[in-house]
Amino acid sequence: QIPHAKLSLNLRKIIKRIASPFLKVFSKRYLSKKRNYIYQNIEVDVMPGVFHPGLFLSTKILLDYISELDLQDETFVEVGAGSGIISILAAKKGAKVTALEINKVAIENIRTNAKNNDVAIDILHSDLFQSLEPMHAFDYLIVNPPYYPKKAKNEEEQAWFCGENFEYFELFFSTLGQHFHPKSQCLMILSEDCDLERIQSIAAQFGFKFDVVLEKKVMAEMNYIFRIY
Repeated sequence: QIPHAKLSLNLRKIIKRIASPFLKVFSKRYLSKKRNYIYQNIEVDVMPGVFHPGLFLSTKILLDYISELDLQDETFVEVGAGSGIISILAAKKGAKVTALEINKVAIENIRTNAKNNDVAIDILHSDLFQSLEPMHAFDYLIVNPPYYPKKAKNEEEQAWFCGENFEYFELFFSTLGQHFHPKSQCLMILSEDCDLERIQSIAAQFGFKFDVVLEKKVMAEMNYIFRIY
């Protein structure tokens, strides 16, 4: 017999596979124009080619979690900042924020949104941590990673695909330790739809483990915020 949880996951994957062509057409059309998203007192524009924080579950879950943290005077880095809304929230809570992003369109998007929300953010064009000085450590490291195993064809697709052999996670965990100090907190959000065992196995190769700090089911999909240590 298939356990109920596994059956539910398999059924959802089948439904996603059926619905995917229609969702892709809708999202491509919707995201072909500049859009707008509001969270609490933060309003951001989302340019075409930039991950939209309102259309997908993960960003809102992270925003809600981070909104409860005491970030005054903490150093905070967001890896793959997209529209910049998480970095802006952290800056409004008093953190000293660095936003890393590989997508050049997103970098300009973050810069505009930070200015419009009257916050200072250090914005770097970077493939993961590569633009940071080695051993530049942070109090908080936040990442909403791509996790579908496929090679990205362009910068926009790098928000979704982690490489055919999970190369994104290989690079992430091989360099993460350079930006840790003894009290650092690294928070990563992942869905039950991804290959959690594979990702955790890669992390373990570099000495990292996962603790679940939040589980949240939205629209029948379980999402996890992990603390990586």
